[in-house]
Amino acid sequence: EQFSEPKVKTFISLSSPLAGQFGALFKFFFPNFTTENLYLVAYTKLGQEISVANYWNDPHHQDLYKQYNKFLPVINTNTNFRSNFLNLEQLVLIGGPDDGVIQPWQSSHFGFYDENEDIVPMTSQDFYKADSFGLRTLDQQGKVKVYEIPGIEHLEWPLSQEIFEKYIEPWLH
Repeated sequence: EQFSEPKVKTFISLSSPLAGQFGALFKFFFPNFTTENLYLVAYTKLGQEISVANYWNDPHHQDLYKQYNKFLPVINTNTNFRSNFLNLEQLVLIGGPDDGVIQPWQSSHFGFYDENEDIVPMTSQDFYKADSFGLRTLDQQGKVKVYEIPGIEHLEWPLSQEIFEKYIEPWLH
């Protein structure tokens, strides 16, 4: 999104937290914090120096997320990235309910929790409705392919020959 060269034709996202991460898994990185209070470290200048904190999207503290998080809110709401994103010929989003790491797993499809921790799908997200970086435009042009694949755990995605052959390799030609 940030650089116009080299031109990217197809962007394949393999089980990535595109709309952020919110869940107990981060306790591994921050053992002294809980899901309820991790924002206290993630949304600080020091916290933002830790790469995984850049994905922390606390649905209960969206004001702090937008104020302090220096990665996802910038990308997902910055119109400066729009022209580069719209140059994509295809956006391929791959994820599934048995991932076990990406929380919620729907983040791999730009879905995420609302303040009640109910899933809001990609097409109902504010950044989609506002088309802030071009996701809605790409989708309406038929350039977004979403794969929901059950039975694959997070560390298995890049190792699966079947995933590669069925869902990645066809987009590489």
